Amino acid sequence: MTHLWRGSLLLVAAAFLLEGCFGSSWHSLRYFYTTIWDPVRDVSDFIAVIYVDDLFVGYYNSTMKRVVPQVSRIRKVEEDNPHFLDRYTNLAMLDELRQKMHLKDQRHLYNQSRGLHTWQCTFGCELSQDRYKRGFSHIGYNGEDYLSFDKETLTWTAATVPAQVTKRKWDANLARNRYIKSYLEEVCIEWLQKFLDYGEESLLWREPPTVRVTLKASYDGLETLVCRAHGFYPKEIDATWRKDGEVWEQETFRGGVVPNSDGTYHTWLSVKIHPEDRFRYQCHVEHDGLPEPLDVAWEEPGKRRGSYQAAHKAPSNL
Repeated sequence: MTHLWRGSLLLVAAAFLLEGCFGSSWHSLRYFYTTIWDPVRDVSDFIAVIYVDDLFVGYYNSTMKRVVPQVSRIRKVEEDNPHFLDRYTNLAMLDELRQKMHLKDQRHLYNQSRGLHTWQCTFGCELSQDRYKRGFSHIGYNGEDYLSFDKETLTWTAATVPAQVTKRKWDANLARNRYIKSYLEEVCIEWLQKFLDYGEESLLWREPPTVRVTLKASYDGLETLVCRAHGFYPKEIDATWRKDGEVWEQETFRGGVVPNSDGTYHTWLSVKIHPEDRFRYQCHVEHDGLPEPLDVAWEEPGKRRGSYQAAHKAPSNL
């Protein structure tokens, strides 16, 4: 685990900048490492992904051997650091070797020569608007908690009996544990602040939702109205059904708020209704990207170019 927190992808996160959680009391920089041993091919595969706040900003994997950005706002970082992608790709490759070594050590510890096995590491830091800082590091093996780092005691906490072996080994290296604490509380916070400074304008990014209402018939004589909100950012959104202008929760079902590949989100909610009441319902949506709330109702076919959908989207405020 030595030097895992060296910052393999640090400037990469800055490159993508970080629309983050503007208006939120916390900002975060998080890394997720996953190593998988494939017994069929007798090799290990590695992938690293980076999030700043709730935005997926970049990744690296064993196949591409290259840090790949997921957000295009990199001009300022490129100007200040012309070779940062090459530099931190090299560091990511070193971290890949270390993570594969850790997985190999665990397989030997458990005497596991067969089957698919995984080693996961998540670490990072958080910074509040009042400058309160938090750092964290957690390890998982085969999808279960394995170890977590206690910054106050400079020791690892074992979640399983076999993990005690690894804990004792890692706790014996006090210098490394001190370095981890320093990284989580100082270096990581410094870089998070730089990312936020680079992305000062981007932090204002607001993407309003496209809202559509569709109608589906049911076999029980009832109908289902489905409201879908697409392409919005930030993640927080308030969507409810209104019947005759009043909030209506009966027979309402909701999907989760799910990320899209471009960093935006989508969600849905439905309600079962009597056919004669279909025009009494509206999907009410409130979001930071909207100048005012949207109220979207289903429209009969032909009223919108023959479509069964009503779609609305406010212009972006950038």
